[in-house]
Amino acid sequence: MTATVKGPASYFPSIEKKYGRPIAEWKDLIRSSPLTKHMELVNWLKTEHRLGHGHANALVAHTLAEGTGD
Repeated sequence: MTATVKGPASYFPSIEKKYGRPIAEWKDLIRSSPLTKHMELVNWLKTEHRLGHGHANALVAHTLAEGTGD
């Protein structure tokens, strides 16, 4: 039995399909942004990359929860 993906990651297949970029690329963009606050990053993705609010929010939430890896 396959486990169902929950939370922000559940949006990932539709994000990749709709915007044509892999999730790793979106995460790299978020991490390389000089912005650090959740809503600043969400608004940046919506404005600069034309993502919908739910998709931008899911990407930012998941990426920030992972940390920067430094």
